[in-house]
Formats: sequence, structure tokens, C-alpha cells
Amino acid sequence: MVQQLLIATDGSEASCRAVEQGLGFARALGAKALVVRVSGTPAHIVILGVDITELPEAVKSEIAKRIEAHFAWVRKTAADLGVSCETLRVESEHPWQGILETAENRGAELIVMASHGRRGRAARLIGSETIRVLTNGKLPVLVLT
Repeated sequence: MVQQLLIATDGSEASCRAVEQGLGFARALGAKALVVRVSGTPAHIVILGVDITELPEAVKSEIAKRIEAHFAWVRKTAADLGVSCETLRVESEHPWQGILETAENRGAELIVMASHGRRGRAARLIGSETIRVLTNGKLPVLVLT
């Protein structure tokens, strides 16, 4: 039986639905939930000899504020369902790697995440973190649309 599941979120509408469904699934299983949001590390960019890799503090602060607001919603939703839930922000160059490493390090037995439903060229050009989690991970993945 699954005792802990990891729910990946990026704050999008699709991932919010996956969070709600994943928390409902955790409730049905009597499992704990770890809701993870992976932030990418900034690309190293140099323009005219000036390194602009670091985001301005105001931008970092705004991002952190939005993520915390999202996590507050996650924790309230979990509490309303009676689900034990922890939220965690992870920084990783590739979101799929951050998801898989966190799941492994924290003992998750199942990963729950959304598929954004991109098809055709958009899927090939943009890529899919869900596909990468599915193809590179060892844990079962419940993909919600």
C-alpha cells in the first residue's frame, strides 16, 4: 500500500487540478502527500560582458511570494480533506530531475502529476516534464489530465 506520494505542481491550472485529485487519492489511501514545486536554475547569460544570470531581488521576491501563496492553497486544500501534507520548493536545472531526486530522497512510492496535453509540434519543441519523469524514473507515475 502507498504510504507517501509526491505530487508535482507548477502552479498551472492543470497542475492545480492534479493537486486536488492527488490529495483526494492520498485521502482514499490514507497516505501522506508531499507537494513539490521545482524551480529551474537561471541560465548563465552574458550580454556585452555583463553576467545577468542572477535575477533581480524584486523578481526573486515576487516568485517566492507567488509560490508561497500557491503552497498556502495546497495546505488548506489538504487540511480540508484531512490529508497530512508537506510542501517543498526544490531548485533544479531540470524540473523532471528535481521531481525524481526528491521522490527518491524523501521515500515517495508514487508520483502524481499533470499532463498539459501538448500535442504535435508543441510537444516536440517544448518537451514534456511528465514524459521525462515517466521515461527516466523507477517509481510508478499517475498522470492526470
